[in-house]
Parts: sequence; structure tokens; C-alpha cells
Amino acid sequence: MTGRILRIELRRSAATAIALLMLVTGTVLLLTASQFFAGRWMQLAVTTRTALMVLLPLALAGGAWLGRRDARHRVNELFASTVRPRWQRVGPTASALAISVVTAYLLVFLIAAGWVVRTSGYFPVAAIAVTAVGIPALVAAAWLGMAAGRAVPRLITAPIIAVVGFVLLGLVPELVTMADTASTLARFRPEPSAVLLVPVFSGGVDDFQMISSRVSLLQTVWLVSLAATGLLLLGAVRRRAIALAVVPAVLGAAVAVPLLPVGGTRGAVVADPVAVELVCDNDGRQVCVTRAHAGVLPDVVGPAREALAVIAAKLPNAPVRAVETQQVAYWAQLSPDLTPTRHSGDTLVFEAPSINRTGRADLSDGYFLPSLFRAVWQQECGEGPVQDDEPLARMVAGAWLSDQPPTLESWWDRAEAERAQRAYQALVSLPQAEQRRRMAAVREAALDCRTEALLALLTEDRP
Repeated sequence: MTGRILRIELRRSAATAIALLMLVTGTVLLLTASQFFAGRWMQLAVTTRTALMVLLPLALAGGAWLGRRDARHRVNELFASTVRPRWQRVGPTASALAISVVTAYLLVFLIAAGWVVRTSGYFPVAAIAVTAVGIPALVAAAWLGMAAGRAVPRLITAPIIAVVGFVLLGLVPELVTMADTASTLARFRPEPSAVLLVPVFSGGVDDFQMISSRVSLLQTVWLVSLAATGLLLLGAVRRRAIALAVVPAVLGAAVAVPLLPVGGTRGAVVADPVAVELVCDNDGRQVCVTRAHAGVLPDVVGPAREALAVIAAKLPNAPVRAVETQQVAYWAQLSPDLTPTRHSGDTLVFEAPSINRTGRADLSDGYFLPSLFRAVWQQECGEGPVQDDEPLARMVAGAWLSDQPPTLESWWDRAEAERAQRAYQALVSLPQAEQRRRMAAVREAALDCRTEALLALLTEDRP
């Protein structure tokens, strides 16, 4: 009997229309932001969680609209006169709404997955947990909305609760973050752990990061308890039952908040050690990228080997392989136990190109190959101030390799541009043997992290 009622609710109630609205809205949100997750599963999971900022208010409003159905049709007194408990009567409707919103959420994720599955070479298991947190969040929002619609069966209830939900989900955490950032004690007072009770993840993650599974588990515990409170409020009739209905939410918060990390979204992010592992193409000079970017390896192999060939023809002791940087200093700061390999002088360490909407490497701007030439003169030297002349020296040295004058960057001022041009012209006016000697000295200084000597080695006999 209950199953039959549930099927009728799914076919004839507003639950299906609510799910359709969420499906269309969520799909539009994700597909217009596909450049943020194309080819990367963890970024898709995080972007889907970010979309909850809109989907949760829709679930709240949809629940409120469905919750006022009995009052709208003036059957409250009729149903109250039956011997069947209220929770049994509202159960099928609440279940239909929960099934509908969860189905819409999962379909949004699966549709967006089409921009990932074709090109991704790495699937972090944690992405499942990150995405799954949205399920109890939507169920809780739907049931709390139904309870609000039943308690205040007015036409304006649904839009008001949607606006309130959007403010709570989006603006309040941002205001807390801004207040902490503006505070003179910001470095000593990180964001409170209670910020992570909000399921929307707006902080973003690097390609080599993930949301801690512990955080996802604690958020799930809190959201399940909040959903239980929503269901109990929906079925409660007496004041005592209404008061007891908030107990699961209070207990869930009491368990989760002390165990959640401080620092808000930044505290929830941890390094992904598997993402920084190298995946290599050995059909020729070896070219490696991190596992997180394995999908772009076919795109970067050609330019990387072309750059290695040019470098080998012009420099002594040239690198024989190209490897994507693993950002040693960055990872050491994020996770002291994670220490990616620091490469020797036979390795060209480069940054992966940006990823376009199709999940492939974006090489259309012609920037990647010149960046490989500039990468010859840099090393992962850890933290420290960047010397004023260091970018200019690398630009001139890279231009020497490509036999092209320095490409002037938009952020250079006129004096800096003229200085780069003079340094390049002075370098290429020297005999070839002297040019090669200076370039070899510059590379040796760069590999030794003596960045303050780069420009001096280019323009003088001695630094």
C-alpha cells in the first residue's frame, strides 16, 4: 500500500516538477563552468558541491510548496480526524520528494561527468564521498522546507525560505571569512570549524588537493541528523514532539563541530599524494606529467620533445627528459610528510598548460612552448623572495633558445621592456661560443638556486 502511494506521489505530486527544475538549473550551472572541472574528477565533485548554493534553496522552496498542499486543499481537519498517525501520512510524500531531489542531483553530476570521463586519467576515490555529502544535504533541505510549509502554509513561504536559505548558505560563511581576514588577529584566529556545517564548498581545491574524507564523513553525520530533524518536525503534532524533533540536529552538531578542522574550507583541504605521482611517455625522450593531469600527456609530449631537441642542440649538458613540476615548496607547506622528488639537472621541470572545456591541454595561445624554454633556467628552490631581475633574465635566456626577441609581457613597464631588449641584443651580438658559455653558466646558477646571479651572468663576464 505504501509503495503504491509513493508511486502515485512520484507521478502526480509537485516532487517531479521540483526535481526537473533542479535538474535544469544544476546542469546549466555546471556546464557553464566546465572549464573548472573538465578532465578532473575531484574538481567536478567540488563544483557540484558549490552548485548546492542554488540547489539547496530550490529544495527548501520546493519542500515548502509541497508542505502547504493539505492546507491549500483544506483537508487538514479531515486527515486529522483519522486514526492513522501523521508521520505515516506524510511519509510517502516526504520519500517522493527526497527521491526526486536526490535523483536530480545525481543526474546533474552524471551529465557533467561527460566532460571528465573522456579525458581524465585519475579517479580519486575521495571524489565519491565529496559528491555524496550533497545527498543528505538536499534531503534535509527538502524535509525542512516541507515542515516550514506545513507550519506556515502561505503562498509567500516558499520564496522567502529560498531567499533565507541562499543567504545562510552563501553570504553568512563569506561574511565570517571576510571578518576573519579583516581582523588584525586573522593569523591567530582561523575560521571556526562550525563554518563546515554548511555543505556548500566555495573555497575550491588545487588539482593536487582533495577534501579530507574525515570532513566529508563528519558533514554527512551532521546532515543526516539534520534530515532526521526535518522529518520529525514534519510528522510532529504536539509541542513536546516539536521540541524533541530538534534533538537529532543538536546531537549531530555536538558530535561534528568539535571534530571538524578549523580554518573553514582551507582547513578541510588536504594534499592528495596519488595525484602528484608521475605518469610518463617513454616512446622517445621521456616526458612525464602528474597523475592528476594524465589526460593532457598526449598533448604535451610533442611540444616537450621539440623543446628538448632544440635545447640539446644549443646547450651543453642539456636536460634529456621533461617532467611536470610537483611544487616542492607548496606541498611541503601543505603537508610536511609529502615530499615530491626534486629533480637533477638532466630534467626539464615545467608547469602543465591550462585545461580547456574539453579536458584537453589548451595550446591555442602558443604560450606552452616558450614556457618550456624559460623552464630551462628555473629550479624548485623552495620559499624565498623572487629577485627583481630573475623573471627578466629567464625571459631573455628563453628568447635566446628560441631565436626570437623577448615577448613583452603586458605587465612590463616601458623601461623594463627596453631593458630586456637591450640585454637580448647584447647577448646575441657576442660570438656563438661566448653565448653558449654564458648560457651554460646561467643554467648552472639556476639549478643551484643562485637566482640573484642570472642577469649578471647574461650581461657581464663575471657576476
